[in-house]
Amino acid sequence: HVQLVESGGGSVQAGGSLRLSCAASGYTYSRYCMGWFRQAPGKEREGVAAIDSDGSTSYADSVKGRFTISKDNAKNTLYLQMDNLKPEDTAMYYCAAEDLATIFVCHIVKPFTHWGQGTQVTVS
Repeated sequence: HVQLVESGGGSVQAGGSLRLSCAASGYTYSRYCMGWFRQAPGKEREGVAAIDSDGSTSYADSVKGRFTISKDNAKNTLYLQMDNLKPEDTAMYYCAAEDLATIFVCHIVKPFTHWGQGTQVTVS
């Protein structure tokens, strides 16, 4: 049973920074893909960034150069460092995980099976 638990959200002024964490447990994929997604009120969920078990990353154009996805394998934790935050980054942020054998390529446009409950980020 895969469990994903996000933390690190909060309120910050424009130009500030936050680091989100996602503690993962219960999966035994030899190769995997993990990602961050967000959903603002009244908008569809959008992919933010993804990283595979080899460390390859992909980002949405809207966050390139401002957000960095990373992982700590020893701690089974996924991170999203968010710098130079903008009001339009305000959303609920979710982490997700998928077996790379299922989707073949790790990217934010791919379907993910396992999701966390989310953490709120508000930028004013």
